[in-house]
Parts: sequence; C-alpha cells; structure tokens
Amino acid sequence: MLRKTLGIALGLIVGGHALLPMPSQAQVSARHLAKEALEECDQGRAATVREARLMHFQMGQALAEQAVALDQLYADAHFSLFCNLGEILRIDGESVTATFGFRRMMNELDRTLELNPGHLDALSAKGTFLVKLPGVLGGDKEKGEQLLQQVVKRAPHAVNARLALARVRCERGRHQEAVTLASDALAIARKHKRAEFIPEARATLQQLRTNATTASYKPPL
Repeated sequence: MLRKTLGIALGLIVGGHALLPMPSQAQVSARHLAKEALEECDQGRAATVREARLMHFQMGQALAEQAVALDQLYADAHFSLFCNLGEILRIDGESVTATFGFRRMMNELDRTLELNPGHLDALSAKGTFLVKLPGVLGGDKEKGEQLLQQVVKRAPHAVNARLALARVRCERGRHQEAVTLASDALAIARKHKRAEFIPEARATLQQLRTNATTASYKPPL
C-alpha cells in the first residue's frame, strides 16, 4: 500500500520552469547543469524501457548533484535533483534504501522551496505529496489542495497540478470540476507536446468521467 501511494505521488510533478537571476558565473554553470538534469528527468519519464528510464534518471541525478555542488543556493539545482531521485525511487519501489531515498528526495524538495518559495514546480510537487501521503508520512490534504490551487491559478501550462487537484475534487464529490480540470490538463499536454504527460492525463480523465457517470446514476424505482 505504501509503495502504491508513494508511486502515485512521485509520478505527479508539474512541468513548469522557475525564473531566477544569474548573478555569477558559478550560477550560470549550475543553471546549465540543472537544465540538463531536468531534461534527463523528462526523457526518462517518456521512455518505455526500464533500463533506458533508469539510465536517464541516473544521468540526471549526476548532473543535478554537480549543479548543487557548484551553487548550493540555486533552487533549480535542488529541484532537478529532487526530480531524478523521485523517479529512481519509483523504479526501485520498496527496497532497503527506500526510506533513506524518500527522506533525501523530500529534503531536496523542501530546500528548493526554502530558496524560492514561489517555485511553481516545487509547489506543485509539494501539494501533490501532501494530498496523497497519509498523515503519518507528513500528508495534509487541505494544505496540499491549497498549494495545488495556487499553482493552477498561477501556471496556465501546469499539467500535473491540474491532475492532482482533479483527483482531490473527485474525492470530495465535485465530479464535474474534476473532469474539467483533467480535460484541461490533457489539452495542455497535447498543445505543448508534453508527450510524457499525455498517457497519465488521458487515463485520469477516463477514470474521472467514469466516476462522474457512476455518481450521477440513479437506478430506476
């Protein structure tokens, strides 16, 4: 159950980009490495073969660790490390290192938000974890929902924040809102050619439509 919960939460990370100043040559280098690390994370999510996915994520982790080493105050460096660590954790599932890996991943996410509280990617990821994780692992559905609403309002191209918020709306019985959010997410992914998000968006929309139909069905008397 824990493995399934973590897997769902880890899979939902928004694909936006933070905008930060470049005050030094060190940060320019860190920026370049962090960008490449995030690209590896995206390519890994889009890959269909386990070995290829793992290769991209491990390369992304290495690049992100270099970025952090160059500039520990650069938020995107920490976020790129979070992204790749999270995807590696999804592949490995439950293992002897799962607890340590999860803690390290969350530390990188929290560090991102410490450095840049308005980092939309990190806010979306944090919100997703809060709504999906049980309380014993730090979950907080109400706070998570607020963060996701904030991201959706500020980021017109956010896909996974919309999907995560759609699931929350469904759980609360607000099925039409859920379908609308998921439908918007799929349209955004298609419009901006975010192939790595389309299967998840399509599957989520189909499930939410089914839930909405079931909820509205009234058997004949």
